Amino acid sequence: MPATLFKKFTRYLDENEFIQVLIWEVDPAVLGSDHGYKYSMAYIVSGVCVMRYDNERGKGDHKHIRDQEIGTSFASIEQLFADFLADVETIRNERR
Repeated sequence: MPATLFKKFTRYLDENEFIQVLIWEVDPAVLGSDHGYKYSMAYIVSGVCVMRYDNERGKGDHKHIRDQEIGTSFASIEQLFADFLADVETIRNERR
């Protein structure tokens, strides 16, 4: 079954910061994930990806924060997005 676009958008947080979200519904699941989504959610500052959530084939659900790759749990796509936004706010607050 081909992938179906679920959500795609870019939201600017200020002049040099934005989030970019791309979510596909997939069947079968991406290798390493137990759900029907393929996703990438990125937080970009001055052209540099500071943080990204994704489920790269074979790696499963994880996030990249600076130079670290950290496993994440998947309860729902809505919860994952909420977790992503919370991490964005944490990083933004650290930068102030």
